[in-house]
Amino acid sequence: MSYRKFKDRSGAVWQVRDESLGRWVFAPEPGNLSDRRTVAAPGYTDDPFELSDAELQRLLDGSRPDGGSKRPPSPFKEP
Repeated sequence: MSYRKFKDRSGAVWQVRDESLGRWVFAPEPGNLSDRRTVAAPGYTDDPFELSDAELQRLLDGSRPDGGSKRPPSPFKEP
């Protein structure tokens, strides 16, 4: 499987991966100090290669870093 490389408007390079039919990941390439981001895949295509750079930039702009993805503690776990 190949992944698409994408350069955003600030010049940072990302690798766009289709993680599932409904979720894509923007993974920073070496030299890009940003955090990884997960976005909802657009409903009209399941292939990142079919999107223009402007469409990928719009998806990236609407995303947030994945840094806070820790699960809350289980209420069933003993203290």
